[in-house]
This record gives sequence, C-alpha cells and structure tokens, in this order.
Amino acid sequence: MAASRAPYICLQCQSRHGLSRSLRRNFTSSSRRSDVPRPPTAPKPVPDVKHIRQNAELYAKNCIERNYASHAEYPSRIRQLSDEARRLDHDLQAPRSRVKQLEKSIAKLARTIAQDGENKDGNASEELAALRQEAQRLKEESQTMMTRKEDYADEIQRLALSLPNLSSSETPVGDDPTLVSYINYDPASPPTWVNDRESSHSHVDIGSNLGLIDFTSSATSTGWGWYFLTNEGALLEHALVQYALSVARRHGWRVVSPPSIVYSYIAEACGFQPRDQNNEQQIWAIEQSEKDKSKPQRSLAATAEIPLAAMYAGRDIDASELPLKLVGASRCYRAEAGARGVDTKGLYRVHEFTKVELFGWADNIPDPTTASSPSTSSETLFSELLSIQTEILTSLGLPCRILEMPSTDLGASASRKRDIEALFPSRFRNSDLETAWGEVTSASICTDYQSRRLGTRARGGGIKEARFPHTVNGTAMAVPRVIAAILENGWDVEKGVVVIPEVLRSFMGGIEVIGGKNA
Repeated sequence: MAASRAPYICLQCQSRHGLSRSLRRNFTSSSRRSDVPRPPTAPKPVPDVKHIRQNAELYAKNCIERNYASHAEYPSRIRQLSDEARRLDHDLQAPRSRVKQLEKSIAKLARTIAQDGENKDGNASEELAALRQEAQRLKEESQTMMTRKEDYADEIQRLALSLPNLSSSETPVGDDPTLVSYINYDPASPPTWVNDRESSHSHVDIGSNLGLIDFTSSATSTGWGWYFLTNEGALLEHALVQYALSVARRHGWRVVSPPSIVYSYIAEACGFQPRDQNNEQQIWAIEQSEKDKSKPQRSLAATAEIPLAAMYAGRDIDASELPLKLVGASRCYRAEAGARGVDTKGLYRVHEFTKVELFGWADNIPDPTTASSPSTSSETLFSELLSIQTEILTSLGLPCRILEMPSTDLGASASRKRDIEALFPSRFRNSDLETAWGEVTSASICTDYQSRRLGTRARGGGIKEARFPHTVNGTAMAVPRVIAAILENGWDVEKGVVVIPEVLRSFMGGIEVIGGKNA
C-alpha cells in the first residue's frame, strides 16, 4: 500500500505497542537574516506580504504552533508597518503636488526675469528665492518621508522572510506525530531480538569486526563525526546510491550530479539557517581571506535539496515542463551541534555523508481544460515521492514505520512532512521499543516558500499570470543510516554474517553475505 493512502493511527492510542513518542528531534528556528553580500545574479525574494498582512492572526498562531514564539509578533508588526507606509504615501501627495506647482512658478518667474532684465519693483528676485527655498524644504521633507518608507519596506521584507511556512491542514498540531502505517513490520509480532538481546548487535561492533567501518583512522584524520567505509562497506555505499537512482529513474526522475558548495543566501532561501534557536552552528561556511570578505559567502550544502532548488533560481519554468522532477546524489555536510549519546553513536549522526535526494516543482493551479484541480499538484508529487521511499525501504527488508510529523518538528520551509523510521536493535533500551526507532527518510511539501525566495516562476499553461510553483523534496537514500540499519537488521549471529538485501547484490558483484566464522 502506498504510504499516502494508509490510514492514520494516533500514536497516543498505540501506547500498548510502545509507540508513545518521548524523544523530540532538534529543529532549526528562523533567525534574523544576515546582511551578507549577494552576487549580482541573486534573485530578489518575493514573500507574500499581502497575504501575511491580511491574515496576521493566522500567521501569529502558526508561529506559536511551530515553536517560533519569538516571531509571533512579526505578522502584526508587518501590518502596522504597512499601514504606516500607506500613510506616508498619502502624506507625500500634498508636498509632491506643491513642489510641482512651485517648479512651474519658479520656471515662469525665471523666464520673466530673464526677459525683462532688472525688474521694476525689485521684488521678483526675492520672490524667486523664496519659491526655491520653499521647494527645497518640501523636497527635503519628502525625501525624509521616502527614506522612512524605504526603511519600513526593508523591515517588512526582513520580517516576512523570517516567518516559517504555514502548516498544512494534514499536519498535527503540537509535539506528537501521527502513525500512518508500517513497512515490513507487524506490531503484534515484533522482531526476535526484542526478547533475545544476544541476537542483536550494534552496527559499530558489526562494521568494525567485519572490517567495514574504520572510526579509529577518521578520529586521527578528521575527528569524531567522520568515518572510513572500507571493503564491502564501501561497496555497500555505492550499491545503495545506484539502487536508489535506478528506482527514481524508473519513476521518471531526472538524474543530476549537483555541487556541494552553494552561496549562503541560497541555503537560507531554502529554509536552512546557519544557526539554530540556541545560536549553535548548523551549516558550515567556507572561510574567506581578508581580500574576499566583501564577496558573497559560500557554505557547504547540508543536502542536495539546496543546489537542486537553486538550479532554477531567478528563472521561469514553462508550465509544459511541470512537474519537473530531479534526483541527485551528493556529499552532505552538517555541523549537527549538540551532545552525542548512544542514539547517535557510529553512523547515525555524522558530519559528512552521502545522500540521494529527490526534488521537484509542481504547478498548483487549476487545469484550464477541466477548471478543476491541477493534473499534478504538489500533493500528487508528494505521494509519488513517498511511494518511491516506501518501495526502496520495502525492498531492502527494513522494518519501518511512517509518521506524519507535527508542527513543532517542521523546518522553516515545510508545510507538511512525513518521516520514515527504521528499527535499530542497538537503540533498544529498558524494554521500550519506542527507543529503537530512528529516522532514515524525510519528505516535505514546501508550497511556494522556496520558489518565492529563489525567484522561480512558472509561466504558460493557459494562465496569463506568472506564479510561484510549489516545491517538494525527500530522501531517496541516507546512506550511513541505511547501512547501519542493514548491518543491524541483517546480522545473523549464528553464522556471523550480514545478509545483503537481494536488490543490492547485482550492484556488489553478486555478494550475498558479508563475513562468516570461517571467512
């Protein structure tokens, strides 16, 4: 069954299966936008200020629900500043009109003086000077008001761009996700390792003992949070990438090999902030020499979503090309600030990793031939993306659950998000199965949040007006976490081997198992 069609199951109602969610993920809060240099090619972001102004209470409520309480006053401030700007526009009408009258009078009087020479009563020159003085005073006053109006516009723009996207009606409000369905898992019949801890091992132990992962060398070369994949471990990484790309291609997604360095403003436009709500670093910036300090800042991409979104920054997409679907494999870099514990040991949370990302644009307008819903909306594309994720994880044989994520777990850009979590035996503690789940994929609908900030527009399709297409993104393969899940779930303690999923074997030269007591 496709993930999008599975029935919702309240997690609170599933407590008898140990599904009450007690551990919350970290999330990134929007912060004040930095005034960093932007390249000449950078498109101007176009937030929907009118909609914010007309629905200030909705946006304020949304900020609170998404844990952006410090931003809740921004919508009302935007409305206030917009009112002030309109008043300034009205107040500018009188001095502007008066200046035009004065300029006509000054021109006429100047011509008269030039034609008559020395005026008879000697007052013309004094009158001309007075008119010029009044005109200059009104121009200065108008310029002062114009400067205030521009300051208001800049502040409105800054506040509007700092707001998170509006949550979808499908998004649960609060801290708790909603269980959608399971993959390769029956809660009434949990894995044998739940009752037999001797049969489960950590991927760190398995990978190290079988010569698949080398953490010791990476600690010397780079530090904690990095790793070497060796022997069949390296082959497994490439097999996972090739398999994910093959599935995406079969579904019509076009393959792209994107850069891993982007302009910092691009990352922010996609909803990735340099620092989180605790001012801890999330994204690494590229150090610039003193002579380059005035040049646009660049950052290491946290995900291929960022450069893929930037492919059409400042560009128009013909409606006939939509939906536009891309899949890209890349190296990703994340600071991942915060303490490391048993749940993040090994490959689960690392600073650099390979990931295959799905990214698409959809034209959310009615089909002009039917005057009904669009043939391929962002919701349709979202469902397709989820089906790809489900197909991949099903074929890998990993026990997983699909969650509709709550409002407090959404990043700035997402309107709706679903995560798929796999079971990791090494995370199982205190007979609580809930602790064993860990995210392996995520999928989001970002509506027009990213396209507005990147200046991406759709044109044509029977509609005269240009519009901002919706964007959808999701993980096809988070390599380190999936490797960890395969090692732990594919471990055969009696034979001392890891069983390789059948769909990966053709990409690994026919290898079926790794290890063996007699190897």
